Amino acid sequence: MPHAPLSHAIRRALLAAAVVGLAPVAAQAQAQDSTAAPTTTLDRIEVTGSNISRGDMETASPVQVVTRQEIDRSGKATLAEYLQTLTVDGAGSVPRTYGTGFASGGTGVSLRGLGAGSTLVLLNGRRMAPYGLADDGQKVFADLSVIPMDAVERVEVLKDGASAIYGSDAIAGVVNIILRKEFKGVSVRSSYGVSGYGDGQQGKASVTFGFGDIQQDRYNVYFNLEGGQTDEIRVADRRDRKWIGTGDARPWGYSQTKRFMSGYILGTDATSSPAGNVKNPTTGQYMSLPGCAQLSPLTPQDPNGGCLWQSGQFNSLAPEEKYVNLFGRGTFALSDNFEAYVEAGYSRKKSTFHNTPSGVSGAWGYPGGPINGDSGDSAVVLGPNHPDNPFPGQSVNLRYAAFDVGPRTIRTDSEFSRILAGVKGTLGGWDVDAAYLHSQNDLTNTRDNFLRYSAVRDALTNGTGPGGYWRIGQNANLNSKALYDYISPTIHADGKTTLDLFDAKASRSLADLKGGSLGIAFGAEWRRQKAELDPQTYTDVGDIIGLGYSAYSGTQEVAAAYAELVAPVLESLELSGAVRYDKYKGGDDATTPKVGIKWKPIEQLALRATYAEGFRAPNPAESGKGGLAAFTAAADPVRCPRGNPAPGASVRDCDIQIAVITSPNPDLKPEESKSYTLGLVFEPTANTTVTLDGWEIKRTNEINVESTSAAVAAGRTIRSDNNLPGVPNSGTLLAAQAAYVNSASTTVRGIDLDARQRFDLGSAGRLNLDLQWSHISKFEREEEDGTVFEYAGTHGNCDVTNCIGTPKDKINLGATWEYGNLSLSGVVNYISRFKNVTAQGNPCASRYADGSPAPGGGCRIPSFTTFDLSGRWRAVDGIEVFGSIQNVTDKIAPLDPLTYGAINYNPMHSSGAIGRYFTVGVKYDFQ
Repeated sequence: MPHAPLSHAIRRALLAAAVVGLAPVAAQAQAQDSTAAPTTTLDRIEVTGSNISRGDMETASPVQVVTRQEIDRSGKATLAEYLQTLTVDGAGSVPRTYGTGFASGGTGVSLRGLGAGSTLVLLNGRRMAPYGLADDGQKVFADLSVIPMDAVERVEVLKDGASAIYGSDAIAGVVNIILRKEFKGVSVRSSYGVSGYGDGQQGKASVTFGFGDIQQDRYNVYFNLEGGQTDEIRVADRRDRKWIGTGDARPWGYSQTKRFMSGYILGTDATSSPAGNVKNPTTGQYMSLPGCAQLSPLTPQDPNGGCLWQSGQFNSLAPEEKYVNLFGRGTFALSDNFEAYVEAGYSRKKSTFHNTPSGVSGAWGYPGGPINGDSGDSAVVLGPNHPDNPFPGQSVNLRYAAFDVGPRTIRTDSEFSRILAGVKGTLGGWDVDAAYLHSQNDLTNTRDNFLRYSAVRDALTNGTGPGGYWRIGQNANLNSKALYDYISPTIHADGKTTLDLFDAKASRSLADLKGGSLGIAFGAEWRRQKAELDPQTYTDVGDIIGLGYSAYSGTQEVAAAYAELVAPVLESLELSGAVRYDKYKGGDDATTPKVGIKWKPIEQLALRATYAEGFRAPNPAESGKGGLAAFTAAADPVRCPRGNPAPGASVRDCDIQIAVITSPNPDLKPEESKSYTLGLVFEPTANTTVTLDGWEIKRTNEINVESTSAAVAAGRTIRSDNNLPGVPNSGTLLAAQAAYVNSASTTVRGIDLDARQRFDLGSAGRLNLDLQWSHISKFEREEEDGTVFEYAGTHGNCDVTNCIGTPKDKINLGATWEYGNLSLSGVVNYISRFKNVTAQGNPCASRYADGSPAPGGGCRIPSFTTFDLSGRWRAVDGIEVFGSIQNVTDKIAPLDPLTYGAINYNPMHSSGAIGRYFTVGVKYDFQ
């Protein structure tokens, strides 16, 4: 019964569609007579997914159109924040709050949970240079934060996966952000936001001005300038918001060994402590150095004598951000048939994120292999003559959290530029468009208070460097600035991406068929994309403690040609097809087709279906020069078999963060995909529209980092020296060595419902309702050896950004009431519950202190629902006042013990971490 979940979802969606559409159908049936409706001539429009203009928005492909009004009513300050609330966004998206990730400072969207690297983002139908930092050190994506929100006219989301028009690498789909083509006059807008806690203050202002009328003056030029600043919110600022403001989850039944807690002692093992935990060379047991009371206020303390502390006292919940975006466009009539256009954009953003102080031990990696600073000859130790060593004359292993150095700080400074010049018009009956694009991102990622491994070992073991011995814990006040400059230098990484693109396309009507014009389009494209990332200082030799390595350099050059045909062969039947050929410099090439059909058996109902293929060649981060050393969550099958700690182990071993070292693989094959959609468009009245689409995307030869579980099972691991009794090589799991591989396949299947209803209330105004629902019934990944993981409805896949999980259902329900100059909107956002397992059939990924599955209620992360409210009032002509309240009920995000993208909550539920948020603003338009 593999298709049962989808069939159940279809039945539920049809029921919802019936509820929306039944009353209007009945009312219309009573009013209809035998008189035929008059024929209306519609303007030709362009729809994302096609280069052939048409008379209606509904094509064979499912396209979700997000209007400017829908963006405004959300109260979101940036386009990225809004797009990440869409029901089609899933695991692998990059939120701005994930400052500790490889792509710190960037924001990206991940359609269908297939990753930001498989989602093609376009600006006015053309690509942008990707962000200078690849997500997870591998996934190249477009940064949404460079787009000026006030210049956005609408967003169109092509949801059927792969695109023969824009690029065969659009495996998960296309997000086309459409800015204004023309503007005349001046519009000034400013807003101020603040949380219910009085922090996270956000100031934003923009001005748009334009001049010239393309019809009368034969030109139009406009500019948009937008700037803003958002203050940081610290986790500790939410200390009265239950588990949100602390890493200490013991009050809710969890153990002190849960992630985001440290300093504890487990006999022959220990974690980093602000006082310092040292290993007794005689007994092999760890003990704490004195001074905990003055260093950590946490109570109760570790019963085994450690010095407990929690991550929330240092971490940012949301980063500080400062940004400016500039966009300009000019359109110039060259003749009655041709016009030239120019677009120019510039963005600069600075962000600052704080993380916990560094520890001095652990494991990390670099291209030369793993570093084990935890045990063995390379372990960090207090030297025999160190003044804080309680065992003079003997070196002792050390676990120390460097509170005296301070929280690690990550600052990202990103500059983005884009210029486009082109001509379009009509020539010999063809509509033609040709343009050249150059886009670039320059980025510097700077980090403070990270520790240099070689200097730390010297300062703790020998004391021969500047400042002598590094005094720790209660004696840290004796250290000099010279010592800290020595062990903790400022480090940085520089990234740069460029995109050069030339494209040309032409379309025309060839003949009149029974259903309309036979349209045809041809196009060609050449693009060259370069990506280069220098590694963080010293990480190329493995000399920064606990910091993953990421570097790459490469060029991807592609030439492509495509053709498209739309044939309305009957009034009730439209056929469409497209084919694209991509040739990558270096050998890879692919021909990817797409076909579609739309049939209208009656005027109110259209049935539609598509089939498409996709192709993505390995990017420079995957097959070029460089490498990756990252961190991920894992369950140790040796110390925690089937989710239960072995004798001598602890629950920590069932959910531990380890280093994963990966190198590029020049033998990778390109990814390929096949996608299918089958759906309907139901329009019983002019005021009612319901679309329902079932879909499936199957990606083969998928390029992944080898699963952590496979690397661990193969024994490619680094372990500490605290072996289980009688079990050799069974110490705490520290690192694993994996490779970029072509997994066998990933298959994602689901259903989308989009229902919209408009009510004319007469003298009471107008009411608009809309519902978007995305259901994932299958998210299956098959490895090369035949192992299958099912992630739908679980917390997996934890090998991608944030480990946020794959809930089966996401729903947005909106209502807008318009009355004269007043508009009020409410939006309900729902994310369904999901199992706290890494894949279906796996044991519970987290445990309470008593060993029972966590969270309670069936080892599930509860569902999460928020309500947002907004309003707009046009006070007088040209002046509009607006405001919003996000998370009106101040709903608290559920406690999520597994995700590593946030402390104790899931990044999908971030509005429940920040709490109620208020925004007010004013907009002034004048001509």
